Formats: sequence, C-alpha cells, structure tokens
Amino acid sequence: MLKNKKMVQIYNCHPFVSQEIIPIKNEPDLICCGGDSLFVVSAGGCKIEVFDIRDEGPKFLCSFATIGKVLHITYSEVGDYLVTIEEKNAVTSLRAYMNWKFHVMEMSPVGVRMVGHMTQITQKEQMEIVEMPVSEPPTCISCCPVEGDLLVGCRNSLVIFCLKQQSEHGELPRLDFECSLMLHLTNVTPLQVAFCAGYIGVITDLEAFILKLDPVNQESKGTEKILTAESKLATQRSGRQKQALSKSVVHSDQDNFIVCQRPVELLGADCSSCGISIKLEWLGLPDEQSKSLEVNIILYRCFAPDYSQGYAVDSTRLHSLQLLPMYCTGNLVESEELCGNKKLLSLFCFFSLPHTGYLYTVMNAVELIATYQYSENSQQAHLTLQFLHVITSSKLQCYTTRCSAAAARQEDPYIDTDLKACPPTNLDVCILRMQLFLGLKSICHFKNHIILLTKASAEEKVGKEKVSRKFQSGKSSSPVRKPKISVEAEAAWNLYVINTVTAFKLYKEMVEYSKRYQANMTKSCIHLLNEAHLLLRGALMDHRLTDPAEKKKLLAAFKDSCAELGDCFSRFNVKNYRLALPYYKMSGLSLSDVISRDVSAIEEGEQVYRKSFLVYLKQSLFEEVDKELSKEAAFKVLQIFSISEPSHLPHVICSPCMRNTCPTAALEFLQKLEAVQPSCLVTLAKATVALKMKDLQLYRREMARYNEIPLVLGFTEEPRLLVSHKNELVIPTEFARHLKETQAGLLVAALVSFHENSRISLEEVEIFFKVLCEESAEDEAAPQLMVDFWEALLVYCAHESMIQELLFKLTVVYIQRICGKQRLGARALKTAEDLMNSYSQYGLIFPWVNYITPSEYIRTNDYPEEVQKLQSLLCGPSIGVSHIQPLVEQLPQNDNVGLSIRVLCDTRLGKYEMCVDKLLDQCPQAVLPYAYHEMKEEKQVLWWKKLLPELCRRIRGNGCESHLLVSSLKETLSVVANQLDPLDFLNLLPHDGAAVFFLPYLLQCCNYKQAS
Repeated sequence: MLKNKKMVQIYNCHPFVSQEIIPIKNEPDLICCGGDSLFVVSAGGCKIEVFDIRDEGPKFLCSFATIGKVLHITYSEVGDYLVTIEEKNAVTSLRAYMNWKFHVMEMSPVGVRMVGHMTQITQKEQMEIVEMPVSEPPTCISCCPVEGDLLVGCRNSLVIFCLKQQSEHGELPRLDFECSLMLHLTNVTPLQVAFCAGYIGVITDLEAFILKLDPVNQESKGTEKILTAESKLATQRSGRQKQALSKSVVHSDQDNFIVCQRPVELLGADCSSCGISIKLEWLGLPDEQSKSLEVNIILYRCFAPDYSQGYAVDSTRLHSLQLLPMYCTGNLVESEELCGNKKLLSLFCFFSLPHTGYLYTVMNAVELIATYQYSENSQQAHLTLQFLHVITSSKLQCYTTRCSAAAARQEDPYIDTDLKACPPTNLDVCILRMQLFLGLKSICHFKNHIILLTKASAEEKVGKEKVSRKFQSGKSSSPVRKPKISVEAEAAWNLYVINTVTAFKLYKEMVEYSKRYQANMTKSCIHLLNEAHLLLRGALMDHRLTDPAEKKKLLAAFKDSCAELGDCFSRFNVKNYRLALPYYKMSGLSLSDVISRDVSAIEEGEQVYRKSFLVYLKQSLFEEVDKELSKEAAFKVLQIFSISEPSHLPHVICSPCMRNTCPTAALEFLQKLEAVQPSCLVTLAKATVALKMKDLQLYRREMARYNEIPLVLGFTEEPRLLVSHKNELVIPTEFARHLKETQAGLLVAALVSFHENSRISLEEVEIFFKVLCEESAEDEAAPQLMVDFWEALLVYCAHESMIQELLFKLTVVYIQRICGKQRLGARALKTAEDLMNSYSQYGLIFPWVNYITPSEYIRTNDYPEEVQKLQSLLCGPSIGVSHIQPLVEQLPQNDNVGLSIRVLCDTRLGKYEMCVDKLLDQCPQAVLPYAYHEMKEEKQVLWWKKLLPELCRRIRGNGCESHLLVSSLKETLSVVANQLDPLDFLNLLPHDGAAVFFLPYLLQCCNYKQAS
C-alpha cells in the first residue's frame, strides 16, 4: 500500500467553538443533514424527525413516518428531497420523499405514487412519497449536488435516476424522476457510491474506483430502444485473474496459507488494466445526448487487508466515500464582487481505510494530493472545502485539506508566478484538533455545523464524567447548553451539534499560534501560515459566500495573510525565497510599506538583509510603477543595496520609483562603487546624476571616458538610462533628450542595440522617437532620428520579414519627401553614399540611372537626397518591388526623377520592353546605357526583337531628324551584327530602308562570322 512518508504537523488550535445537544426523545440510529435541517431516523427505523440547525440552535421542525425500516438515508439540496432505502417484510425498496416540509403533523395526508406517474394533489401543500422500482435490491444511494440526479447502487449494477420538472393540467411544476441509465458491473458489489456531475465513485471492501460518463460522437446510430456498449477499458486479464484481484484474501486448503493481493494504484489511461468490465444500458427513451455517451475509469485503487487490528472485516474495509465539488468564483480572491454562477471548477474524491485516508483531485487530471494517517482506527470521515473531520471511537479529529490550493490552480492560470502564489497541495498533513467524545458512531456536516451521534458502551460510561470535565476545561469549549433529559438517556446516547468557528477567527488564532515558531522553527511557522492562508482562500472560493460585508472582511484578512507570508519568505533563510515577491504583490502593500516592515525588523537586530528581500526590491524597482518613493525611502534603498549588493546600484538609480533620490547622495554611493568596481555602466549612471544636478562639466568629463561602443554596451545593460515607461507609454529620459542635441548618433546606436537584444520592440522605438521629436520643427510622421534608426537597423537585422518591413517604411518616407521636395532642418546621420558603401541592402546606382537623373539635375531642381537613397534601394538586392509599386504612383509623371524610379521598378519586375518605350519617349539618351546594362544573357534577344525595330520605326516617323535616335540605331546595329548570322541579320533589316546605310553593318556581320 502506498504510504505517505511526510510528517504530520500537530497543533492545538480551536476549530470548534461550542456544542449543543439535540433534544430528541427516541434513540437515533441514522442521521443526515442539508438545507439547514437535520434528519434523524429513530432506532426503530420507521420514523424521521427533522430539526432546524441554523445559528439560533437546534429546533424541532417536523416528523413523519416511513413505510418501512430505513436502512440508508440521504438528502439532496437540489430539489429539496429525501431518498431512503427501506425494508419491509424482507423486501428492500427505494423511496423519495418530496415536499417533506409540509408534513407538519403526523396525521397530515401523504400522497404515494410510482415514479413517472403524476397524481392529482388534493392539497397545495402535501408530502409525496415516490416509489422507485429497481431490478435488484438497492444497497447504497447518492445524490448529485450539482444536478440533483440520483445514483442507486445494487448488487452488480448502478442505476441513474434523472431529476426533472413536470407539470400537468396547468398545475405548478412538480419534481419527478426518470430512470435513464444502468451500468452493469462485472464481479463488483458496491459498498458505497458517490455521484457528482457525471462522475461516479464506487468502493467495495478493498477496492475504490471512479467512473466518468463522457459524451462522444458516434458516426453510426442504432435504432434499438435499449443500447448496450462495452466500456473502452477492455478487460486485459482473464476471469480467474479478476477474481484474484477482487477478493482480498485467497485461502489454500492444501497448504494452509493465506495469500494477500498486492496493492494497486492506476490513474487515467492506465486504468484499462484494472479488469473491471462495464456495460451501459439505456432505460429511458433514447435521445441524441444519451446515444453519444461512454464510460471511462479514471481512478482505480486496490488495497491489501490490514491485519494489525485482527481479522475482522470491519477493521480493514474502506469507508466514507465522497465526491466534493468546488465551483468557479470569478477570481473572488481579487474582487469584492460576488459570483452568482454555479459552474463546476474542481472535483475531489475522498475515501478511507481504518488508518489512512486518501484525497484525490479527479477533474482534468487525476492526482493524489493528500494522504492522512490516523492515530487510531477511524469510524467515519467527512470532507469539507477546508477540513477533513474524522471520528474514531473516542475522538473527533480535524485535519486541514488542500482542496482550495488545487482548485485555485485550475481557476487562475497566473498562480505560481511572480504575480501570484498559492501554497502547494503537497504540504505536510496538519491536524488542528483532537476533541474527546465517548462512543462516536456517526458524523455529518452542513455549513458551520458538525453533527455527531454517540452511543457509549458500558465500559465507556464509567469514565464519561472524567472525560466530560476534560472537554469542558479546553479553551475552545464554551458553556454547553443541555436540555433537561433523563440520566439514562444521556448515559446511553447523545446527538451533538458542534458549532465550528468562522474562518476569520480561526485564521487569527493560527497567525498568533505561528508566532511561537518564528524564533527557531521557521518551517513550522511558514507551514502554519500556509494553512491559515489556504483556510481564507477556501472560504473565499466557497460559492455559499453571499454576504458582501463578510466577503470584504475575508479579503482584508487574505491580504494580511499574504503580507505575513511575504515577511516570512523575505526574512527567513528558506529554499523558496522567491515567493516573497508574489505574496507581497498579492498583499496590496506599497513598496514603501514593505521597506518599512522589513527595515524595522532588520533594525531590531533579528537578521540581515536576505536574498529574498533583495529579489523583491529588484523586481519592484525594475517594474515601471507610478508610485514614487519618498526622499527618505529612496535613500534607504540606496543604503540597503550599498551594503548588500552594491553592483546593482546603477540599476536602482535608474528606476522610476527613485526619481526623488537626492543626486548628491546617489553620486556619493556611485563614487564608492567606482573606486572598487569601475565600469561603463557606473560612468553612465554618474552622467545621468550629473544631468540631474545640471553639472554639464561633470557630465562631459564622464562621457569622455569611453568611446561609442562601450557606451552603447553600457546603455544596453540598463536601457532605463534612456527609455522610461509610464502607463504603458514610452517616454524618453532627460539623458535621451540631451543626447538628441549633442550625440544623436550614439542615441540611435543605443536604440538599435536595445532592439537587437530584445530590450525594446520596433513599435516602442517609433513611439520613443515621436515623443522625443514632438517639440522640434519636424512636422512629418517620421522624424529624421526615426529614419536614421531604420537605416541603421538594416545593418544588423537578420530576419527577412523585418528587413522587408524596414524597407517598406523607408520607401514610404523617401517617396513622401521626394513628392514634397522637403528640405528638413535635421540632417540625416548617413548620406546616400554612406549607405551605399556600408549597407548591403543599398546597392550602387546603375550607370544608366545617372543618365536620367544626374547630380546636377537633382541639385538644380531642389530634390532632397532621398532620391538617391531610394534609387540605391531599388538597385539593391533585398527590396520587394511589388509591395511598393502603389507608392511609386505618387511620384510626378513628367520629370526624370519619377521616370528613373518607375523604370527601376519595372526592370525589377521584368518589364523590359515597357522600360525601353518609356526611355525612348522621355529620355532616349539613357536607352543604350540601359540596354548594355540590362539586356544581357537571356535578355539579349531584346536588342533585335525590341530595340532595333523600335528605333527604325521612330526614325522613319521623325524623318531622320533625331540625331540621338540615329546614333542609338547605329550602336544597336553594331551590337546585333556581332550576335546574329548574316542571313538572320539581313532578315531583320527593314525592306524599305536605304541599303547604303545598312551595308556596312551587314559586311561587319559577315566578317565577324568568318573570323569566328
């Protein structure tokens, strides 16, 4: 059997505030509670008495007789009905009691009907008894706390009755059941069952397993009324192996040995080897939902018998099976609003052996989160959201649980980060209290009440008076209110209502208790504070929390708990010291408050500054918070880091929280650090302090100590020297504004380094430059420093998508400036020649482009330098022309600049013939340089297929008046004559041309071919 090797933390807190005895005349046999009521079945078994157990104290409400002797009883809050298993004349029956509150007098009329058969009620307020027949005698029952459906366990099957509302003859809706599903179990006889939201728990003597009903999509649908489907978990062992696993002991008559089975734990998909076969049988009318349902086993455990207490079956079997749901609260831990939706968040399963209890979480992932080792044999156990209550023969034990920790991790994805934290689910088991009682037999729980049924034996009666005095002497015991009842009845049995203390009061006591361990038992102190924190978290996650005032008080205590845990992790030398950060964040304390709390503890001489406290300070100072520290608090921070971690002082001084720092004090601390550990970062920090002091001489002296590259590395190590954030806005610092006026190149280089080291995004850089240049004379959307940054970033950028984005941004700016012919006040850091010589994305401008736009033309027409930069980009290898083609249409149609850009774009797109036409129309002198540069290799055929015929056509049209065209024609003929055969060349010549003009070129063609 799996055993928990962790320690059991034992405390002596007081979760029980008082106890009361219920004034009942007849000896009780069975009890259950719910809906502010306690249901007591008399020892005779044919009468149920109901008591109101709200805060005012137990009061008799009503009683009613049952048809047979009650063997089992349970209550459903959804639908407000009771279900019993009754026996009469050796026949076991299943019955539900509806409208039981209306049975004020025992002689009141009662309606009896079969399930599914609504009868006409003669009175508006009348109790109904609903008979629910099952094919096998029922042995155990359970109601779903979410839907109100009923699960019935029989010898080899489970039956589900769905709760529904029906209305006939215009009457108000009435509750009824529909028998919908039967699960046939092979070789399994349920001892107890539990049912919640499609999850079914079953225990036998030594086996426990959880079934889950899952919807599935079926491609083919049958037409039979009764559908049978084998479980996906196929049996992987033979029937003989299954019997060996399902029986706890195998006796061998020949060898006189007792062979015990091995304990087994299977989770999730591994449960396929458990050997349990399940069949689904639909009993109601089939619908689309029912036809698409399958059953899976998600948890299986088999235990070996425990013979430490003898061979009695009762001392070894499982008991107290329970499924406990937790609901979504809408992050109530952070908000004072109350969530009205009741949506299932987590589901927990508990079952127990006599000496050990097991708590699992079964939604999403199946996991064992706690194992409880009892000090003696348990009679019964009951799980709540915050506690596990266990009764032995003489003790009521109260353990803490981890349900809220597991549920919090499912509800909040930011748990266990630097923002939030929650104690783990694997804390050591903690028992808060062991209260003495005599003859404990049964326990049930509702809200803040625990109901105990005691029946003392003859031996126990002897020491009753002594034990009673011991109980009343405890701190938690308030005066016990006892009605006047007979001595005989009091000595034989009692029915107690134990009132539990509120979560807020118990939290306060646990915090006070933890102070005992602060000096030398750090682990115990933190453990108890974790338990107190989980207590509050569980109370806040309880869907029954409806009082806004109570919610507000719990939230205040929750924040106080976070502060206490933050103090522990920041002051104690513990392994998980980083938890101080999220707990302080959750506490709502300001940075000044935390500094004051920890510094006060340090000054008392208890300890030194721990690493955890420094981690919290670093993280808090690094975050761009709006609240600034006072001058005194800022000086205290400088003192702390100068003592504990002086190398971090430059980073501390750059924090927005430290804006009120005294510059003189900061400079003094930095000078001390520089004497021991000089660095460029320290120099830059001194420079920014000098600017704050308006000491420009000191500033220049510090900046002159390093050249540009070390300075850029220093800025990269601490970007907040130049860039600050406030309310998600990017703001340049005073240092950055000064560099803009004095060393703009250094500023741009630093921002490029920030981006390449993932310290700042491209969008943030653009916002930075817009804010930095908003007061200058630059009215356009892209200030010159931003354009300089884009151009510089092209050198270092390696991602193709980023390169294309930058090229597009630059093209937009270049075209806008060309169209506006703007002469900007701010000069660019790089000229077109610098870019062509340094950056691979900027290519050398093609020679034929200079024929269209020579330098004199650009200067004469007052064009900006961006013309050459754009031409250089289009001559480079990287730019995607198809993306910028629509932008080129903005350029003027009738000047050479626009012509050069259009021809460059068309050439990149392969439109050579169109380019020839444009050049012949607007700049014929560039045709031949264009042809020599572009019409090569496979494009050389354009010389005689496009350029030669086009020149001939244009010369004939102009009457041979264009000397430039004639010169181009002669040059073209020379090129063509050297490339074609004489016959092919002859066929190209125009038939109406003058032979004298073409004969020299024909002769050249013939001579070239003969020579080759």
